[in-house]
Amino acid sequence: MDVNWTAILFFMIVVGIPVIGGIWSEMHKRKLKHEEKKLELTSQHTAEKAAQYAAHTERLEQRVRVLERIITDKGIEVADQIEALRDRPERDAPRLDKPN
Repeated sequence: MDVNWTAILFFMIVVGIPVIGGIWSEMHKRKLKHEEKKLELTSQHTAEKAAQYAAHTERLEQRVRVLERIITDKGIEVADQIEALRDRPERDAPRLDKPN
């Protein structure tokens, strides 16, 4: 009986532990690869959102510059400037009478 338990214990140490370690290692590698892919997709999504926000901010800054110019320039009639802004296409400047 002692020989059988010794052989089983030897088999578990020599064969079982490396096999279990190899399986765990592969599972861990797959998990890391999956996490890396998730992070990559998240970073792409974040970069796209940042670009959209930057473009929106740029449009708002342009509109503020125009408004500052209208207010500070004494030689131009304000009503004409406002009408010119209203005549611009919707994508460049939303209508002033439309709520956001």
